[in-house]
Amino acid sequence: MAKARQVAGGGRAVEVAPDRLAGWFARFAERNDGVRATVLGPREVCVTAGNGVTATATVPFGPLAMTGEREGLAVEPFVAHVLVPRLVALLLVRLGGHSLGLARGGVVVLSRTDRHLVHGRSAAGGWSQQRFARRRAGQARTALNTAAQDAFEVLVPRLSEVDAVVLGGDRHALDRLRGDRRLAPLFARAEPRVLEIAEPRRTVLEDAAEQAISVELVLRER
Repeated sequence: MAKARQVAGGGRAVEVAPDRLAGWFARFAERNDGVRATVLGPREVCVTAGNGVTATATVPFGPLAMTGEREGLAVEPFVAHVLVPRLVALLLVRLGGHSLGLARGGVVVLSRTDRHLVHGRSAAGGWSQQRFARRRAGQARTALNTAAQDAFEVLVPRLSEVDAVVLGGDRHALDRLRGDRRLAPLFARAEPRVLEIAEPRRTVLEDAAEQAISVELVLRER
């Protein structure tokens, strides 16, 4: 389970691996005077504890087929949904590099990674700053073009095989790639969640493969 982090609107978020999800909910019930009710929605599951604490999970690879409100702790349909083995396409992009590939059950089975030189901003002014800005823009354009080409060559031909697409990295860079018409089928399949990652490397891709199938839960006090 990842370290808890604060979320907007109050509360804290944690990430739980699929094989630990059932145990996590059981411990949640033990710590919070049991569970009053479970609401299973197509895209969200909310468990309300006896002391009023709520645990809200975003359904990965939704929608959840079995929905409805039930008394007590009744997350079995959700846990079963999360545990289904899936082949996931991953696309991680920042201006300094990209890493992409396929992962099955959180394990990378195919990948391609590349790093790019994109200079930071210059403190100089005048013509020097303008020349630097033009050079940086050119470097960024080259980096993103390479990322788009690799995504087109590696991921797009295999879209019929994958169960989902998960993105990660810099949202601005991803939006730039979204404008590439060749990648429209890839982005059309993308999950709403965008993973927060470090500079893309093969090791970062391996971590992202595990994170992609994890469940994000937000805990809020009553």
